[in-house]
Amino acid sequence: MTDPWVALEPGADPSERARQLRRAHERFTAAGTVVRPVRSVVADSWQRSARARVSPEGTGAAVELTDGDLGAYRAEHPLARVMPLFRELMGTFAADGEHLLAVCDAHGRLLWVEGHPVTRQRAGRMNFVPGARWAESAMGTNAPGTAVAVDRPVQVFAAEHFIRRVQPWTCAAAPVHDPRTGRLIGAVDITGGDGLAHPHSLAYVQAVARAAESQLALLAPPVQTGNAAELSALGRDEALLLVGGRKVRLSRRHSEIVVLLARHPEGLTGDELSYALYEDESVSQVTLRAEMARLRRVLGAELLRSRPYRLAVTVECDVDTVERRLGAGAITAAAAAYAGPLLPQSQAPALVRLRHRLADQLRAALVERSDPDLLSDWAHAPWGEDDLVVWRTLAALRPTAPVLARLRQLDADLVSAGDEHT
Repeated sequence: MTDPWVALEPGADPSERARQLRRAHERFTAAGTVVRPVRSVVADSWQRSARARVSPEGTGAAVELTDGDLGAYRAEHPLARVMPLFRELMGTFAADGEHLLAVCDAHGRLLWVEGHPVTRQRAGRMNFVPGARWAESAMGTNAPGTAVAVDRPVQVFAAEHFIRRVQPWTCAAAPVHDPRTGRLIGAVDITGGDGLAHPHSLAYVQAVARAAESQLALLAPPVQTGNAAELSALGRDEALLLVGGRKVRLSRRHSEIVVLLARHPEGLTGDELSYALYEDESVSQVTLRAEMARLRRVLGAELLRSRPYRLAVTVECDVDTVERRLGAGAITAAAAAYAGPLLPQSQAPALVRLRHRLADQLRAALVERSDPDLLSDWAHAPWGEDDLVVWRTLAALRPTAPVLARLRQLDADLVSAGDEHT
């Protein structure tokens, strides 16, 4: 199969493939082993579903939002702004083809389910309804839940669904992102019968998702450069601040200060800032005030306020972007935004803790995701070349000669380091 995200390659017999998948699903649920023709994306999803203790005998999704709560949540959700577009592009197709148009949030909760009335009634028996949680961790492998789990367009056919009751269905879904921040905000899905297993269905929802992102970009208010700034501090010792149409390259100390102030828009007192920068060092407040005076000359008095020290503009930092994407489960997007360790040469205690915490959270997410491509990108980056945990995980997934050789070298270095300390 040329595209692992497509359920059926051209010319495949849907009935025969469905029988093969049912046998493979029975084997997995009985013995935990995956056999052909199960695609890697489905096998990974089955394994995540099993780890989440999803039962293949599950009956229906839990409905988490109802009535007024659902209405209020939908009204405030950013995808509400593009529902007219979804209906225009997919509504007729769903109704005429006896399919369903569904839209979920980044947590896999269905917000809208529309389409053919008879199909909606059938889907309602398994709670494929607005307000129900169809996250992969709750309902196993399914297109909207898996799309937000892996942050990729995905098609799920018949017995590729983890829960047997869902296996009569076929669906295709694509994630939708905030065009400003890249944050995952939900997914758009088409659900129906075996006819949706065609490659065109996946391309269709992906095109609809991209159209929605373009529409959101047009609907978004313009950036007010006087009231917002962008800060790049990952993978560089001298942070870059874009503010008011100008780029400011900050010194190492000023980089530390601006990152800390960006993390604390409410401001920091002199004592708080001094502790974050120096902690146990005996540095006087005079030294800090002199540093802040120099920073004020660099930024301008209109940008740096005092009592407490704070920035007069909203700052979007690349650290925040990675954290936000991790929080939304958009691991691929988080890895893409991670340009390296935060201010790698900084010894400021608060920055060291933040640097380690961000790297540890992203590493843990990558290991949990077990995507060999993402792990390989991390392992071959300067910050990952000695990361034993990542190399071990990568070796288990992709045991090529270079990977195994590097793992042997890291293990040997670990043994050697242990001998030196005995």
